[in-house]
Amino acid sequence: MGRMQLRIDELATHAGTTSRNIRAYQARGLLPPPTLEGRTGYYGEEHLHRLQIIHELQERGFSLAAIGELLRTWAQGGDLGHLLGFKHLLAAPLVDEEAARYTLAELLERFPEAEGDPELLRRAIELDLIRPEAEGRYLAPSPLLIEAGEELIRAGVPLGAILDLVALLRADIAGIADRFVALVTDHITPPPDRLLDEEELAGTLETLGRLRPIAIEVVRPLMAQELQRAGERAIQQVADEQAPTDGGAS
Repeated sequence: MGRMQLRIDELATHAGTTSRNIRAYQARGLLPPPTLEGRTGYYGEEHLHRLQIIHELQERGFSLAAIGELLRTWAQGGDLGHLLGFKHLLAAPLVDEEAARYTLAELLERFPEAEGDPELLRRAIELDLIRPEAEGRYLAPSPLLIEAGEELIRAGVPLGAILDLVALLRADIAGIADRFVALVTDHITPPPDRLLDEEELAGTLETLGRLRPIAIEVVRPLMAQELQRAGERAIQQVADEQAPTDGGAS
């Protein structure tokens, strides 16, 4: 079989993206330049493979800056094809989502209920969904949460109910996080009657850092399973309530 040679539009079609995105990835250093033959650039299997990895990492919530750092790290260490495997995920640092900034007008456009009820904006700040900055701008530590809120608003869920859910989820997730950290503090660190030396402390902190992506990957499928079960229970409850009664039967 011959070596794959694709023009940029052909590569975009194979990867399910656009030529514009490919050029943007190249500008950020996420994608190697093409092989030039005359004035035409040709892309091969490595480029297609990298585009698939970029797409998968974006689906997992990684920013382009974080993806670039991961690709550079793993390119130095060997086969990029194993990057998405769970074995490598255990050793990979969790790169936090990039924060985004919004004007008040932009937030109110997304969440119009807040315009007539300043308490909703105050609650969003209290829940650390947004942080006030200078000149009337707001920092969102997790733009994904803002986008999720928009989707729920479009589905017809009131903003107040969304904020109530966030408050409950923070409490639940804090408990989950405490349980994961306890795996390290209860079973790996020395007993409380002995102080950690600097090397042990550094090792514990490193272990806790590696725990973050592990915890997220463990919680993700469990959450999916429980959402499926909760949906089935809700549908069954509606079906039971709408089922005709046998009150007229003798």
